[in-house]
Amino acid sequence: MIKYTLKCDDGHAFESWFANADAYDSLLSAGHVSCAVCGSTQVRKAIMAPRVNTTKERPPEAEATQPAVPETSEAQAALAQMREDVEKNATYVGGDFARKARDMHLGDAPDTPIWGEANLKDAKALIDDGVPVAPLPFIPTRKVN
Repeated sequence: MIKYTLKCDDGHAFESWFANADAYDSLLSAGHVSCAVCGSTQVRKAIMAPRVNTTKERPPEAEATQPAVPETSEAQAALAQMREDVEKNATYVGGDFARKARDMHLGDAPDTPIWGEANLKDAKALIDDGVPVAPLPFIPTRKVN
């Protein structure tokens, strides 16, 4: 896994994890990487510095102090609001998402807001068939450690 700091054309900075550099390039070229704040797909990698930890540079008093609580960024606040809105206004259907989304698209089920999980094959088939779906930048609460 690799974490990139990304920036959109409006200047919003955010971070995202990818399986590897090729996965980032593939998702970016397919238009699947978007700004967590404004949704723009005009995203690029921001300048990043590697994090290097050495025990020599760490003063002994640093061991005893509490780490500072990071402030919530604009992107984190937007993601939290998105999660709250989705969980409040849509029904979680779990692994049955692909079937339910297809049924609604075909008119076999009432059109209601849902969210859930789909494997890559099923998600691609939905997109190929014109079913309007989009990945969410978070996982269900029950799967969070």
